[in-house]
Amino acid sequence: MRLNKYSFGIGDRFAQQGLSQLRAFQESLDYNLFITPVWNKSYREHKTVHSLPKSVREEADEAVKKAAWQHEYLVDADHINLSNVDEFLEFSDFFTIDVADFINGRVDEEEIEQFIKINSKFIGQIQIPSIPDPFSIDRDFLWYIGEKFLCAIKEAARIYQHIKLKKGSAFIAEVSMDEVQEPQSPIELFMILSGLAQFGIELQTIAPKFTGRFNKGVDYVGDVKAFQKEFEEDLLVIDLAIKEFNLPENLKLSVHSGSDKFSIYESIHKTIKKYNKGVHVKTAGTTWLEEIAGLALSGGQGLELVKDIYGKALTRYDELTDPYSTVIDIKKENLPAVEEVVGWDNNKFAQTLRHDQNNPNYNPEFRQLLHVAYKIAAESGSHFLGLVKKNEGIIGPLVTENILINHIEPIFSGKKIV
Repeated sequence: MRLNKYSFGIGDRFAQQGLSQLRAFQESLDYNLFITPVWNKSYREHKTVHSLPKSVREEADEAVKKAAWQHEYLVDADHINLSNVDEFLEFSDFFTIDVADFINGRVDEEEIEQFIKINSKFIGQIQIPSIPDPFSIDRDFLWYIGEKFLCAIKEAARIYQHIKLKKGSAFIAEVSMDEVQEPQSPIELFMILSGLAQFGIELQTIAPKFTGRFNKGVDYVGDVKAFQKEFEEDLLVIDLAIKEFNLPENLKLSVHSGSDKFSIYESIHKTIKKYNKGVHVKTAGTTWLEEIAGLALSGGQGLELVKDIYGKALTRYDELTDPYSTVIDIKKENLPAVEEVVGWDNNKFAQTLRHDQNNPNYNPEFRQLLHVAYKIAAESGSHFLGLVKKNEGIIGPLVTENILINHIEPIFSGKKIV
């Protein structure tokens, strides 16, 4: 199975918006943009909302059938590990192999020595084509790579081989090391790819940790020029790694670890166009926020419910935010009080939530907290889902517009977000 040049991951916590999501990809065809939709949902999200991997496959298949979609589409077992991958094997054909927890894990010195031996030819100066300055590699650096990343590489191989044993070649593998505090440098990425190839992993995308913060639901926080340099160098490093390590020729970068990355989309677009390269981008969670915005705009019971969700989120702040500590950054003093939110009308709530940086009501803290509060909606059960279905006429267009206008167009066609 071979992944298309352009692919885009779409999360849908409650499996209600598959068709509205797919409409964004249909509309992108008008711009001659053939982008593969990848429905993704993690084990953690399934457990939180009490769903099963089968539901994502059913949602994707149903949306494709209703929309008469004639192109490739995929279902991603997002951020899986060896303890939970079996639950996804029957229903997924894209696997995000998350080994971030194994970085700095223990390995035997003999294994590090073997890694150094295999990569000893790179000791000295290595010149990556189109990167002006060479990188320096010595034995100490190779030891550092082995000590820091070899355990994660070996774990990725264990998971990959486990999937391959069950599915043969009918899947796409992504290796993820992004949900960590420290970014991997381009030369570190090169050596990581060497290790992944050494252990026989035919990955088609890799998700490193980039410089800056990728917080859930809000924009990139960091030096955009530094990101652009790092992204470009990573892309060029992958080019050389494909040749040096006999990796799949369509191997590409994956950018996730957060939902909205508006300020770096221009950099991504310019770079992939400059070198005629592909990219995979994920937007986990923004569809859930559009559901909340749509319920707010519907007024009545919908507005009442989302206000209640926010109030409960404030009282359960630590419970909801702790699992996402590396990918949120909420200044609690900027969160509105429950008493204030109770008095808001439908437009005030929606404008405070939706990611429009030109709207003075927009509050990134409010948005981040509601991003991780989907557990509360799940607890309301049929009440939440019933209101979502009832107000599909409001919610659906918001979902389509968000994916198309805020994400697909800036990344793949270069249109600026207004």
